[in-house]
Amino acid sequence: MKKYIQSLAYIIFLILAFIGLTTAFMSYENPFDIYENPLVWTALICFVLVVVLKELLNIVSLQKAEDLELEKQGIDPASIDKFEWYKKLIKRWTKTKAIEEENEIILDHNYDGIKELDNTLPPWWVYMFYATILFAVVYLVRFHVLDGDDQATEYSKAVAEARAELEKYKETTPNAFDATKATLLTEESDLKRGKAVFNLNCASCHSKDGGGGIGPNLTDENWILGGGFANVFSTIYNGGRDGKGMVPWGKTLKGEDVQKVASYVLTLQGTTPAAPKKAEGEIWEEE
Repeated sequence: MKKYIQSLAYIIFLILAFIGLTTAFMSYENPFDIYENPLVWTALICFVLVVVLKELLNIVSLQKAEDLELEKQGIDPASIDKFEWYKKLIKRWTKTKAIEEENEIILDHNYDGIKELDNTLPPWWVYMFYATILFAVVYLVRFHVLDGDDQATEYSKAVAEARAELEKYKETTPNAFDATKATLLTEESDLKRGKAVFNLNCASCHSKDGGGGIGPNLTDENWILGGGFANVFSTIYNGGRDGKGMVPWGKTLKGEDVQKVASYVLTLQGTTPAAPKKAEGEIWEEE
């Protein structure tokens, strides 16, 4: 009686847990996004572990019961090959011949003492080959007969959807910074803030007066990645040259602060630093 009560309780647990998890998943817009629903996924993993452990416990219990039954019949459980089913399965799926039977399939030709066996193709290999043929047929119909979207088209659609979502996010989040709309700032308060951020993060490489050090001189007319606000902002926000340039400060600083730093850097043009570094790059001429 106790066994039946435990089984009934386990079945009720499975049903209620499945309903609860399904309800939790469906309450999210993206139910299968593990980053959006970490707690739900944790609960799902715990649920699966409970089921797996319960089944393992059943298997162990049944195995012990079988061993006891064999001992009652006077049979040593160790003498029983518990992997016989596995060996039969492997043999069925490979159609290999036992070593004792290989004489039946040895071919007549001989290469320096090396003989060849005429084994049949393993069924698993044949089935996979048939699966590739089926896949090729479906692919042909999908993309060449019905004119399905290729990878380039799917990418373009995904980019368009992402941009639409970004625009929607910007509309609902008016304070979000849009790097594409960054413009030169001239207000004294903005430049003062830009100078403070510059001294804190940039002066170690460019010196406080912009004369350069590890980084290039910011007071002359030469620019490595182009002058003007757009280029200077992009260089600060996205980083300099790969492997040897400046890190992308857009990942560390707020977008508004990068905008103010870029505006401040342009005010250093034409100033006279204490120890100017030799000019690098090319002379920039505003279009």
